[in-house]
Amino acid sequence: MGELVQYLNKIKIPQRGDKIYKDECVFSFDTPESPNGLYLNLTTYLGLGQDHVDAYYQRTNNPVFLRLKRSKKEIPAEQQGDGPEKKITRLAIGVVGGFTPDTKKYEYDESYEIVILPNYVTIPYPKDDLPEQVKTAIKSLLEAESASKLAETEALAGTWDGEARIVSKHAANLKQLGNGKKIPPSGWKCENCDLTTNLWLNLTDGSILCGRKFYDGTGGNDHAIEHYRTTGHPLAVKLGTITKEGKGDVFSYDEDDMVEDPHLITHLAHWGINITHMEKTDKSMVELELDLNQKFDEWVALQEAASKLTAIYGPGYTGLVNLGNSCYLNSVMQMVFTIPDFIKRYVEGAPQLFQQSGNDPANDFNTQMAKLGVGLVSGKYSVQPPSGSEDERRQGIPPRMFKTLVGRSHPDFSTNHQQDAQEFFLRLIDLLDRNSRHQANPADCFKFKVEERYQCGGSGKVKYTHRPEYLLPLPIPLKAAVNQEEVAAFEAKKKEVEAKGQKMDSNSIVRPRIKLSSCLEMFTQPEIVEQFYSTALNQKTNACKVTSLASFPDYLVIHLKKFTLREDWIPIKLDVAIEMPDQLDLSMLRGLGLQSGEELLPELAGSEPPPPVFDEAILEQLKDMGFPPEACKRSLFFTENRGLEAATNWLMEHILDSDFADPFVPPGIDMKAGKTDFKPNEEALQMVMSMGFTKEQATKALKATDNNLERAADWIFSHQAELDAPDTEEGPVQDAAFRDGNERYKLVGFISHMGTSTMVGHYVCHLLKDNRWVIFNDEKVALSENPPKELGYLYLYQRIE
Repeated sequence: MGELVQYLNKIKIPQRGDKIYKDECVFSFDTPESPNGLYLNLTTYLGLGQDHVDAYYQRTNNPVFLRLKRSKKEIPAEQQGDGPEKKITRLAIGVVGGFTPDTKKYEYDESYEIVILPNYVTIPYPKDDLPEQVKTAIKSLLEAESASKLAETEALAGTWDGEARIVSKHAANLKQLGNGKKIPPSGWKCENCDLTTNLWLNLTDGSILCGRKFYDGTGGNDHAIEHYRTTGHPLAVKLGTITKEGKGDVFSYDEDDMVEDPHLITHLAHWGINITHMEKTDKSMVELELDLNQKFDEWVALQEAASKLTAIYGPGYTGLVNLGNSCYLNSVMQMVFTIPDFIKRYVEGAPQLFQQSGNDPANDFNTQMAKLGVGLVSGKYSVQPPSGSEDERRQGIPPRMFKTLVGRSHPDFSTNHQQDAQEFFLRLIDLLDRNSRHQANPADCFKFKVEERYQCGGSGKVKYTHRPEYLLPLPIPLKAAVNQEEVAAFEAKKKEVEAKGQKMDSNSIVRPRIKLSSCLEMFTQPEIVEQFYSTALNQKTNACKVTSLASFPDYLVIHLKKFTLREDWIPIKLDVAIEMPDQLDLSMLRGLGLQSGEELLPELAGSEPPPPVFDEAILEQLKDMGFPPEACKRSLFFTENRGLEAATNWLMEHILDSDFADPFVPPGIDMKAGKTDFKPNEEALQMVMSMGFTKEQATKALKATDNNLERAADWIFSHQAELDAPDTEEGPVQDAAFRDGNERYKLVGFISHMGTSTMVGHYVCHLLKDNRWVIFNDEKVALSENPPKELGYLYLYQRIE
């Protein structure tokens, strides 16, 4: 006890706002359930696993810890009780309201002891004769909310996770007609067609009509919504979903959403429906959506569910737990940590990164990257269970701190909603760039130079521009399918079957099969650029643009643009099979630069052309609709301010363009050539100044980041010493170094998506390791027997030397 007393000045009583990391080590994935428990420092409240305690003590001289240990024991089935049946309410796996693979129930035992370093002197807790300061500090720590839970709550503040439904504004005073209709308890049929499923009862006039047609062609014939457009009667309940408790799927056409109707029992009674006799006989909208997003053949193929896969353990074979629709993050991080650049920087360099992490390692990007990398590569958390044991089949580490950190302040990645793996990959690239200012950036292995050649239609002269990219987006030419006749026959058969109110057997689906070479050819096709400013003619004209690659990276990420918009602007996913070769020669994409006989367009002579003029009224209307400001400027420029409808149509047609929201530069004008005066974006300037910085400081930050507000905010806090230094005229610093080599590659990984849109469904990663394919399906890692290479979304190719 005397040794503890001498360190009382080191023991702090937590105050409001203190972060207490008692769930997980900040440098590893050790928890109180780990064999050695978790050491919680009583000075800084950092949680540490056994492997990091000594190093932390040597670095900080903070010696007093509370060791937390927790053990779990399965509750025998006969002691669990029946309990209510679990209802699936969310499109996710392993999260509250979603599918729960493990239905076992456990009870937990917790124990504590005080540990004093360097000699690991232990004192039991609780203990009557402990100093009051120690008792108060530990009691407060154990009762306080953990830092990880507080961070998740903060990240999700103001977001909607898909569970709650609003009460309809029409529910309280819904008009119901006295037309004498009585609804029978069964035998329903659409009043406008022969469909007997997916039927909706309009609560105002008692009509029974079929619902919307789904993206895959199933569902109804849209008669219920057509009825609303004719009558304006807003609420309908899906027949077959009504329960004895007075619940059911209610849709408000006016509010365009699923809603709650607190008066549903009364509204149903008006049509002679006694809910005490109702049984749920049809699928709810959530269940139907789950069906759509788990297309049986796609789900089975991508997860290899039809095969009895052999689990694999050890270094490099650690799974990642799905934290509320985080499979997009899991797949991308599994992919990048197979690459030597990332292993060298974040696994081999982990000790140094941990030492440099500062006072809050959980909020240091490089530390959390190292923690994740070591967790995935070391094999510490992927140990084969004893022979014959079923315990912990789905071993995996939960990337909580990493997910919270990379999602912070981001409108999409801070939520628990499903996100796009391609967008997350670019988010990761951006974070790597911000946090690699003084050392090599491992993302340089993906970086390549895109060459764009413009040929002026009036003068024939050319202009070459270059920009860095980290993935190659390829369009999908459906007209190039090699099995068009087979697809046409399938579509005809599908319509015939659906006309009878039936559904096609999922195993008989025929997808358009397209060769990767067709996608590459479409990528290199010439494109006409309108309103190109020709410096040879000093006026706008048309130009021909050809895109190619001026360098080839060590690892090439190919993004198949499967997500697109239908003619009615509804986002859809192209259900296609792309023949992806194991070896790839991309010589056809090599840009050659200025050729003999070509004449360059002259630089701007004298003053610049007049800046584009935007109709401010239309611009504000477009921004109010939610479009990015720079995209709105693009639309007005290319539609020549012809009106709101023309600009909106342009935006919807180009919403998937890679530069959609980038700072707008009129085509043909080099904003950097011969330019000495940087003009900051006014909105971004005001935002940075609102943080307490001067106009000059804010301008410098925006200049260094090409008017990118998010990057500017990061730049300004990491370049405090440069804020008041004299400015230069060099503009943003650009890294001109691009790795380059031959154009031959081999396939080493791919990420697949199951579902109808990026916002729902599931991601799975396949990687080629030790000359064998391995499937990473969240926490499950197994040898792959039939890798579905033709159904992927992102592909990783490695250069063949």
